[in-house]
Amino acid sequence: MGPQAAVERLLSWFARAGADLPWRRGRDRYSVLVSEVMLQATQVARVVPFYERWIARWPTPRALSEAPLGDALAAWSGLGYPRRARNLHRAAAIVATQGWPERLQDLPGVGPYTAAAVHCFADGDDVLPVDVNVARVLARRWPDGWPGPPAGRAWEAGQALMDLGRMICTARAPGCDRGCPLREGCPAADRGHVAEVTPPGRRQGRYAGSMRQRRGRLLAAIATEGRVDVTVDPVAAESLVADGLARRGRRYLLPAR
Repeated sequence: MGPQAAVERLLSWFARAGADLPWRRGRDRYSVLVSEVMLQATQVARVVPFYERWIARWPTPRALSEAPLGDALAAWSGLGYPRRARNLHRAAAIVATQGWPERLQDLPGVGPYTAAAVHCFADGDDVLPVDVNVARVLARRWPDGWPGPPAGRAWEAGQALMDLGRMICTARAPGCDRGCPLREGCPAADRGHVAEVTPPGRRQGRYAGSMRQRRGRLLAAIATEGRVDVTVDPVAAESLVADGLARRGRRYLLPAR
């Protein structure tokens, strides 16, 4: 099976087995941006309820921009990496007042991957957003280069590659002989060097006892109680204030404005 035939088979598989995810039901830029920011370093199953609540509460950039930053951070609590919520709030304010910039990477928190995802999944442009799952599939199945999707099917191809990498062509214990639709003619599987050609993943630091955990606890307390005594964890408190994720009163750490 040649490279282009493998793309066609991938699309057929996605039509049958692709995941029904809430952000796939719309194609507007804002919804795609919210989902992509939430999915950064966070598993799909964990993101789904946060995304659904967020979009129900703030369905447009203007709605989000008019909400206090503290409300956005509270809604984000439990998802991790709260700077993402701050950047999303700032990006929404820019879009609401100035429109979408010609260069999406001019928005806070939007890098090359997220910009490509918005262009592909919202605009339908023939670009391929390459996250860790997609990079792994490409390295194993198309080592000589991605041949591209059929005309007008970039959205399907991008989503299909993500699902395949997440569901079957996983980093550990890939299902090469357990239902992979691209097993026939796969160079990595045929040569028995799947592990050797797999791009190395980025290892996250230990969470337990980390500053991330300490900051998260303080933000969660602010979200549920409205304030937290700064003496609980002064170093983490100052870190949140410095990042604009909270503000300091005389004694208490308070929601960001």
